[in-house]
Amino acid sequence: MSVFENIEMAPTDPIFGLTEEFKKDSNPEKMNLGAGVYKDAEGQTPVLSSVKKAEARLLEKETNKSYLPIEGLSAFNSAVQQLLFGEDHEIVTTGRAATAQTPGGTGALRAAADFIHRNLPGAKIWVSDPTWVNHQKIFAAAGLEIKTYPYFDAATNNLDFAGMLSTLERIPAGDVVLLHGCCHNPSGVDPDNGQWESIAGVVADRGLLPLLDFAYQGFGEGLREDAGGLLALCRLDVELFVASSYSKNFSLYGERVGALTVVSENGEASARALSQIKLSIRASYSNPPTHGAAIVSTILGDPDLRREWQDEVRTMRDRINDMRRLFVETLADKKAGRDFSFIARQRGMFSFSGLSSDQVEVLREKHAIYVVRSGRINVAGMTESTMDRLCEAIASVL
Repeated sequence: MSVFENIEMAPTDPIFGLTEEFKKDSNPEKMNLGAGVYKDAEGQTPVLSSVKKAEARLLEKETNKSYLPIEGLSAFNSAVQQLLFGEDHEIVTTGRAATAQTPGGTGALRAAADFIHRNLPGAKIWVSDPTWVNHQKIFAAAGLEIKTYPYFDAATNNLDFAGMLSTLERIPAGDVVLLHGCCHNPSGVDPDNGQWESIAGVVADRGLLPLLDFAYQGFGEGLREDAGGLLALCRLDVELFVASSYSKNFSLYGERVGALTVVSENGEASARALSQIKLSIRASYSNPPTHGAAIVSTILGDPDLRREWQDEVRTMRDRINDMRRLFVETLADKKAGRDFSFIARQRGMFSFSGLSSDQVEVLREKHAIYVVRSGRINVAGMTESTMDRLCEAIASVL
């Protein structure tokens, strides 16, 4: 008998499994609004012009395919810190931050979770309710105890700021709080600048350790504006982790480019933390791949390429916001019977549509429109050419 005879079939991932169903669907008008991937006006995930130019330079100059160090490409790690905090920020100029390149933002989150489990025994991690579906799986796999704090108010389609702050004020000192840096996934609802200042104050007063999941910098209000929450924490000298991803803002999904940055009270403390992070990396994937990080560092290190990339990020952000407005207007024209105006006020790739799991199922079975069961919808997957059909289908299931 096979040693695998009694192994149970694992459930499919709620997002990647949905994509597999989508691929099998023969309907030529099918739409995938579940996967978190940006699409242009033609429904394609673009390769940015700045990326193509950077790749051409790299291929011309490439001399070897040797391993990177455990912490990754040094030029990339420096560029990451400057993008997060600003080139002249005190954290950068004094060396209080240390960065390790990781396989995507997911790799950064897992490296942070392993560090917490190994070095902060007894610390629990608190995540927003709701949060990205993979957060809890990552932290549970690392052996962390997971708690939740209120975040989204479904009745108002807005931030439950009072509930969030009230819970943060009761979290024990030393626990870890996962915060979404911007473009909250899955709700699209972010704190404003004043609310971020209040959150930072509670985190500092309570002695909590923030872990910022910063996957969408530039997709909210702008590259600097989207770092407002991070910088609010930094103004209070809060020690923290930042798990950043460059899949979205560089459209480098398949290259798996991410980073874990630790900010401590001084460079020596950050170096010690990085040494422990490197132990986990060595035991997990040993060292990261080169190509994607080299693309990012090449673009950020060249003034002309950087300007071109910033323009491309602005174009992607503007298209997402245009789709939000068109979605709301088209649903109103279809007399959907429900106010969807909140979607135009939210930011980033995702929004909670308010659709029930039953309505989502009808959309898939009758209209070949694929949405996550929670009702989270990828606004970045909408196009002008498919908007009328999409809204007609949604109106029919309400």
